[in-house]
Amino acid sequence: MGNADLVYPSSMNVECAHQVAIPPPVPFFKSFASNLKETFFPDDPLRPFKNQPLSKKLILGLQYFFPILEWGPRYTLQFFKADLISGITIASLAIPQGISYAKLANLPPILGLYSSFIPPLVYAMMGSSRDLAVGTVAVASLLTASMLGNEVNASENPKLYLHLAFTATFFAGVLQAALGFLRLGFIVDFLSHSTIVGFMAGAATVVILQQLKGILGLEHFTRGTDLVSVMRSIFSQTHEWRWESGVLGCVFLFFLMVTKYFSKKRPKFFWVSAMAPLTSVILGSILVYLTHAEKHGVQVIGDLKKGLNPISVTDLAFGSKYLMTAIKTGLITGIIALAEGIAVGRSFAMFKNYHIDGNKEMIAFGMMNIAGSCTSCYLTTGPFSRSAVNFNAGCKTAVSNIVMAIAVMITLLFLTPLFHYTPLVVLSSIIIAAMLGLIDYDAAIHLFQVDKFDFIVCMAAYVGVVFGSVEIGLVLAVALSMLRVLLFVARPRTFVLGNIPNSMIYRNVNQYPNAMSVPGVLILQIDAPIYFANSSYLRERISRWINEEEEKLKSQGEMMSLQYVILDMGAVGSIDTSGISMFEEVKKNIDRRGLTLVLANPGSEVMKKLDKSKFIDDIGQEWIYLTVGEAVGACNFKLHTGKPGHATAELEAKDNIV
Repeated sequence: MGNADLVYPSSMNVECAHQVAIPPPVPFFKSFASNLKETFFPDDPLRPFKNQPLSKKLILGLQYFFPILEWGPRYTLQFFKADLISGITIASLAIPQGISYAKLANLPPILGLYSSFIPPLVYAMMGSSRDLAVGTVAVASLLTASMLGNEVNASENPKLYLHLAFTATFFAGVLQAALGFLRLGFIVDFLSHSTIVGFMAGAATVVILQQLKGILGLEHFTRGTDLVSVMRSIFSQTHEWRWESGVLGCVFLFFLMVTKYFSKKRPKFFWVSAMAPLTSVILGSILVYLTHAEKHGVQVIGDLKKGLNPISVTDLAFGSKYLMTAIKTGLITGIIALAEGIAVGRSFAMFKNYHIDGNKEMIAFGMMNIAGSCTSCYLTTGPFSRSAVNFNAGCKTAVSNIVMAIAVMITLLFLTPLFHYTPLVVLSSIIIAAMLGLIDYDAAIHLFQVDKFDFIVCMAAYVGVVFGSVEIGLVLAVALSMLRVLLFVARPRTFVLGNIPNSMIYRNVNQYPNAMSVPGVLILQIDAPIYFANSSYLRERISRWINEEEEKLKSQGEMMSLQYVILDMGAVGSIDTSGISMFEEVKKNIDRRGLTLVLANPGSEVMKKLDKSKFIDDIGQEWIYLTVGEAVGACNFKLHTGKPGHATAELEAKDNIV
């Protein structure tokens, strides 16, 4: 990189080099307990309970599990006015969506209304989000239909299918509550952003394809969810297509898309888009009733049972031979519902600058789904579309969920006969309009521009869902994400550092082309913890760096050969015994070459392990420095004076370093 003068600050003495401290020994069990606490209790939930009388601890405990007891006493009439408007608005969306998604799950439509009554009441008491609106979601409905439908035909054995759906919901709730109680919420974080983007887009595409059955008025349809099966089923029944149904579906889909576009352009009129699904149901029902379209190929919902949720605890199919299918369905749908609900809740909490507790949310989701499985509900979470309407309507607290539940209760008690003539094609149009919003083209383009591997993960999830199945797409995306993590751990990056002119700063020479190499010194930065999985690779990589540096100096005809190898350990947060063995082998290799190994900026955990393994005695503490600058200064002093270690003389201001 050419000759240049490296200028040290005049106050920089080599004798100023500070000795790296070895942390005091900590008993193993104390250290282990500290690590466990940081993993499972990073928010220190017991802190408010310390130094409190028993009665206060009891109150705080109840408020932890039932946040409504905390904010309820401060509730005001102004809050209620805002929550009343929000609750009525989301109820107008919840009723048609609930019926639509229940049909998507191959369940009786009335279950969509049941699922919008009990679970929101439970969440209002136990949830920590002010904006989340609880209800059924398309992706979980599709997963339920796909996974249970592979074992039991909903048309041939509807009672068993229904009981398995309740059982799957129960196990989803148990999983969610267990993750919250055991504080294992970090497991959900393994679903990366790119995985969720691709999976949701793929699931939305599959849902849209499934709705072609309703749009075209087909009575028989494939049980497969992949693109090939759906297309084959559609085009093999061209003689069964109903033009009346197709025209009606396209008209209502156009109406829904126009209202959504209008509300997006004019945010003040958010209620136009929110009311559009219920308006479509009303207009569609009136049209069918007046024209008797049900006699001309337009399928309708039919009779909906009046009354509140019947108890279904005795319907849980614990003794069924399909129990494992229900458990698997519950676990997968439960994880997906958690990821969506918590992500949505955190998004809106960020807008309003308040915090939601992920573990509390898991407990709330779990308890509402356990309660739901016992009261004729299937899986619920916090859907984005409904929560966005709740947020835009100006909700203040979770009371908006209570208002929505009361509106649904009134519908169940008095208004269900009005849905008799609701055409299925309108429900299909509502689902398609909602699903188009889940295909996030901008997010996929952003992934492609920023990180190609994340884009590949996203597309793998999408292609897997669309051309395989929902399960295949999810497994493929998670596997690729885990592979990336393993590759990062097993093949950590190492960099050659150079000096930024007129400073004591050392940076990657590839990132900073003006960074200058130091004659006789090779500075390497290790960018990850050192474990058994990467220790062999790092040993070989350091040897290659040394070989390449020596060959470069020889080819350039440099007068000064390589004398020192400095390892910047700033990014090495921890090390295991395999890593220590790697250092010992590197030290032996460097000694054989006649070079000196120098360590810079090792952390406390690393120093503790190196001290216990006696490696510090082997390398000599005089060759361990706080900073790369101090290490370079000591090496440079040794090269100029022949004296080792922490020198006592001041370096000249200019050393003519290459």
